[in-house]
Amino acid sequence: MIDTFGLLSNATFIKSPFYNQRPNQAEISLLAIHCISLPEGQFATEHIKNLFTGCLDCSADPSFADLQGLEVSAHCVIRRNGAIEQYVPFEQRAWHAGVSSFQGVDGCNDFSIGIELEGTDCTAYTEAQYLALADTTKHIQVRYPLITKDRIVGHSDIAPGRKTDPGSGFNWDHYLKLLID
Repeated sequence: MIDTFGLLSNATFIKSPFYNQRPNQAEISLLAIHCISLPEGQFATEHIKNLFTGCLDCSADPSFADLQGLEVSAHCVIRRNGAIEQYVPFEQRAWHAGVSSFQGVDGCNDFSIGIELEGTDCTAYTEAQYLALADTTKHIQVRYPLITKDRIVGHSDIAPGRKTDPGSGFNWDHYLKLLID
């Protein structure tokens, strides 16, 4: 269930400072699926939480150097075990898509929900993640009915050439089948 503030009842809420109000008249009508791991390919660390809350120690790993000063968030992160962390209420604009466009409309953060899966572009996602993502998607579609099957996209679809996630490791057919089961 999603409450009136846009919080998912089965998620742990960890407030990110990296969000703002959606523009007036922006209806939530797109779901963007991403992937993240920090460092790349390492799972079950605190680094994602620290990045999304502005507490990442960029000296902790050489790959974090270009994350210095980055202000980024997602609405939710689904961990490898299926646990869900919510960083921004769905009613607010998370900063997940960056420079992006969908069907000729720029600025996808204005009208989208961003969900990160803990993973990499080429690592298979877990069944627990697919089940949690499908369940979350169903709740989102009830609350935000403009998000239909054809308005569920990968980050790579809205930022082609710049982003590749969720990548070849994401089984779209399996995920979409779970939405109708």
